[in-house]
Formats: sequence, C-alpha cells, structure tokens
Amino acid sequence: MAEDADLKATVRTIPDYPKPGIMFRDITTLLGDARGFRRAVDLLVQPYAGGKIDQVAGIEARGFILGGAVAHQLSAGFVPIRKKGKLPHQTVRMAYALEYGTDEMEIHVDAIRPGEKVILVDDLIATGGTAEGAVKLLRQIGAEVVAACFIIDLPDLGGADKLRAMGVPVRTLMAFGGH
Repeated sequence: MAEDADLKATVRTIPDYPKPGIMFRDITTLLGDARGFRRAVDLLVQPYAGGKIDQVAGIEARGFILGGAVAHQLSAGFVPIRKKGKLPHQTVRMAYALEYGTDEMEIHVDAIRPGEKVILVDDLIATGGTAEGAVKLLRQIGAEVVAACFIIDLPDLGGADKLRAMGVPVRTLMAFGGH
C-alpha cells in the first residue's frame, strides 16, 4: 500500500453516517481536489503502466469516475458494472452480499472478450461483498482479473483479504481502521 499523507488528508470523514457508529470515508473531497484526484489516479495506474490491460471495470458509482480515469491512463476500455436493471443490452447478473442482505449487479454479456486482462476499480473496499461479486461476474464472462484497485481499504472488515483468497492482487492507496 502506498500511503500518502497529503492524499489521505483530502478524504473527509463523516461520523455516524449512514448510521450511528459508522465513520463514512467520503472521497468526493479527494475528487474535488485536482491535484489529489490526479495523484490518486497516477498511484492506481503506476504498477500497470506499460503493461497490457484490455479493460478497466468500474463498480457503480464512484468506480465509474475512478475507473474511467484509470482506463484513460492505461489506454484501455472501460466497462461499467451496474445495479440490476440499469444496462440496456443483454446482461449477466450476479447476487452479492451486503451488510444486511443481498443485491444484484450486472454487466453486458459482450462487454469483455474471453481472456481479456481486466482491472477492477472502486473507491473503497470494506467487507468485500460487492467486489467479490464483481470478480465472480467478470470471471463468468471470461475475464482474467489481474488486480482490484481501491483508494481506501478498511482492513478491519476483511474485504481485501477475501479478494486475495480468490487469487486477485489488491492495490489500495490508504487504510482507515475501524468501520
């Protein structure tokens, strides 16, 4: 993990959101800081620059912002992973675990050709349910998931370890303890 104190300082913490006891890590302040946003994208891209990445898959919604920027820097395509019912063409769907229940995400069935090298991008990894579901969905349509990249890791919740157990290298830029 490439800790960067200046970058970490651009993340706003909102106590008791969305419920009491949660410290919400808000990256909209990082995104609004031109230098911070550029630095974050550069750090996410750095290990893969010059390599052959075919697609970057972003998880709705902040993963779209980050994933689009990462894809641009890598000269790769961008593939959105969306909530159920939001994509207009034929899709493949995967259920994933939430803290209190399940939800479903989708990807276009033809978004990735079998064997393409894909990086998964989102803003934060917590319990890992959404990212784990996204990796399974990508693999279901034939992607080779070469890495998963996040701005923030909440290591106490174990999500990054779940992805590593699936054989997916995880890159994060900073960590916050607790929930």
